[in-house]
Amino acid sequence: MRGQRAAQRPTRARTRGAAIAALVALAPLLPAAAVALGSHEVDTRLPYLCTLPSGPQTATVRIRATVPDRATVGETIEATDVSTTLELPAAVAAELTALEAATVRAETTLTVGVGQNGARTDVTWRGTARPAAVPAEGPLTLTSTGDVPALTTGTAGDLTLDAGALAVGLAPSKADGTPTGPASLSVSCVPGPDAEGRTLLAGIPVTTGSTGTPSPGTPSAPPTAPSSPPPSSSASASAGPSGQPSAPAGRETAGTTGARDPGSATDAGRGPRVATGHAPGATADRPKAPPCVTEKPTSTSLSAYITGYSNVRKLDGASLIPVSCVQLEQGEPVIDFRPDGTLHLLQKSEGSLLYQGRKQSPPFRSTFLTFGFAPTTATLVLEQAGPLTVESDVLLVFPDNIAETYVRVPLVLRVLDVEVNGTPLAVGPDCRTATPLSSPEPQPAKYPGDHLVLLGKGQLLNGTDATGYVLTSGGPLTGEVTIPAFKGCGVAGENLDRLLTASISGPGNHIRQIQGQTCAVGVEVPTEGQCTADRQPYVVPRPER
Repeated sequence: MRGQRAAQRPTRARTRGAAIAALVALAPLLPAAAVALGSHEVDTRLPYLCTLPSGPQTATVRIRATVPDRATVGETIEATDVSTTLELPAAVAAELTALEAATVRAETTLTVGVGQNGARTDVTWRGTARPAAVPAEGPLTLTSTGDVPALTTGTAGDLTLDAGALAVGLAPSKADGTPTGPASLSVSCVPGPDAEGRTLLAGIPVTTGSTGTPSPGTPSAPPTAPSSPPPSSSASASAGPSGQPSAPAGRETAGTTGARDPGSATDAGRGPRVATGHAPGATADRPKAPPCVTEKPTSTSLSAYITGYSNVRKLDGASLIPVSCVQLEQGEPVIDFRPDGTLHLLQKSEGSLLYQGRKQSPPFRSTFLTFGFAPTTATLVLEQAGPLTVESDVLLVFPDNIAETYVRVPLVLRVLDVEVNGTPLAVGPDCRTATPLSSPEPQPAKYPGDHLVLLGKGQLLNGTDATGYVLTSGGPLTGEVTIPAFKGCGVAGENLDRLLTASISGPGNHIRQIQGQTCAVGVEVPTEGQCTADRQPYVVPRPER
């Protein structure tokens, strides 16, 4: 089991199987024509069996995507226009109605098995669904969309994609936008017995690029232009994985003399794997990010970048949360033996946002249509008003360990300036929410007061990569927040508090935050690909809706 301490961190670059290894693929350099030519539409309906808190239910899952008809060795293989539609029976809608739910939002995680020449790995296709009305009768249908990891392989042969388990997080809301009780429901689904032999989503022939001849038994189709030169023919097709993930291209890390060339012979012959430039929370060409230097690191110091989106329900829009620096000190892990016989690994860490020496996010601009017609642009800052805590609880169930992490932090939303239809609105230097943003708190007696609550769920399968959210490797965190009333807004006797409160404040604002891989700042030799030369987080995550 990959623990919570820095020396035992799971990384998203590791994959399983003796013939599967890590490789950095510069997917953003892939020519558009290579993606557009020879595409294949995936549209698969499968019967699934889903487990809800009330018991098992049958469901139908429809998976749609566009994948290339064929690829060459070393080329990035990317699925686009991916959607997952889950149709749950009327009994599930009735359960939600009993909770007084009027709408429900869903997040899905579909496990997709990737196989080639006997080697196999799993990737996750994550998606977010728009809020859907809970039907008074009939089935509940939820469709999620999102970006998925790109793939690459160093060997020729058919590459297959198979549908696997589906995890669904439901967030029901009442008619007034407030969460139901409970505020979230977890649904676990697996292909039903009738899906046996039908889970294949696509088969993609992969050739060396030297000829247009497909693998035996595959249909003929026009070949696409390779996105990179073919690897050296001297590379063995049975080459095993390297012991460590490759360093991101174009930089040096501690203990290495340089990054490996993705097209080099040492990378040829490796089986299917995630093209790390498109892995969740990673990027091939590192974008700009604010400084994140830990001044006095300890052996338990971590740093990471976060970003994401926050819906503003009243304005029917979403605000981009800028890339922000978070610095943490890990607490001591504690083994907890529960009366029910389960074994838990608990850890509480504390930290803060950091921007130019202050506990806040960088300033960011958001544009909305206030009252449905007036284009309004505001410059905002999230200011930390108390401790930031991260509580991790890992249920140790061999071999599949379940992680649940709560992040709590009081944040005040400060307004720096506002323009309405291009005209500046003088809000003054002290315009901010009267109290911190607030979320439904599952333990109000233990954690009183107004604060933001984000929840991340992940799995740690022994000896493999972590999926979902784990503190050290990052991932998605979600929550709901109420924006309080504003105060201190206006100058020269003009009070704008009510205007901003009427425009923005209110409950039911969904947040999806993405945390990147952490950098273990204080260790002697950081793990490859996790820290820059000056011990800042290397991975700058991309926001996801």
